[in-house]
Amino acid sequence: MKKFFSFVLVLFTIGYASAQDDLLNQLNAEKTDVKDKEKTAFKGLQICNIQSTKMTAKGEWYMVISHRFGNLTEGLDNFFGLDNALTKIGGIYGVTDWLSLGASRHTYNKIYEVTAKYKLADQITNGFPVTIVGYNTMDINTALSTDLYPNLQFNNRLAYSTQLLASRKFSEGLSFEIGGVYVHKNLYDDAQELKDQYLVAAGGRCKLSKRLSVNLDYAYKINQLENAPLFQNPLTLGLDIETGGHVFQMVFSNSQPMNDVAVFTNATGKWNGGSLYFGFNMYRVF
Repeated sequence: MKKFFSFVLVLFTIGYASAQDDLLNQLNAEKTDVKDKEKTAFKGLQICNIQSTKMTAKGEWYMVISHRFGNLTEGLDNFFGLDNALTKIGGIYGVTDWLSLGASRHTYNKIYEVTAKYKLADQITNGFPVTIVGYNTMDINTALSTDLYPNLQFNNRLAYSTQLLASRKFSEGLSFEIGGVYVHKNLYDDAQELKDQYLVAAGGRCKLSKRLSVNLDYAYKINQLENAPLFQNPLTLGLDIETGGHVFQMVFSNSQPMNDVAVFTNATGKWNGGSLYFGFNMYRVF
């Protein structure tokens, strides 16, 4: 109604022709604003193991199923990892176009993971250069037992991660992301890790065809303990396959667990002659 009365006022004071020009200019400006916002830099909600800046749309439900099989380098002894797979199953809901909430269950340590992902800025053509997204997780480790920890309290089961991610889509075929990561554990192995850990993460996507892309992500621990070589920096190589209603990701990683806290701090494999784990992520949208 406000636009209608404004139009009538302009019509009587300036004239029909001038008002028509103003209206067309306004419509053109609105179209330009829509085009200025870049499409998402990544097709999947994850690059490989690390979160991407892609968001769920308002009202969308995603079902998530992920597997990481056992150590590939053991060969037939564990049937190339098929004998001891880890599984993640969960869901993500788009509360708004800028906020999504999720929950998942992991066979690793019988962990329940809850997540929140929120967009802070969009990459704009000829404007703001990057998309910025925040991501938070909270783990509840239900495998911990009072038999091993007689003084165990619920608070000891909790671990957290906070991530700030920035991505840029350089072209239709190339995207890159960098981020800062903070991980806190209420219960940890003080001989191998710190209670609070800080990492720098990076990842990228290179499009091979309309429905295929190769992805890579890596995180470097800034404050890793010296002389504690058990846990490695996570490095993962993946292939995205778009198949209509979902994105299927095949990955090779030195981290078998899939919850963010463990990915960043408890990767035990090595690409240079150590353990490697094959698996997949599958996201189905409803």
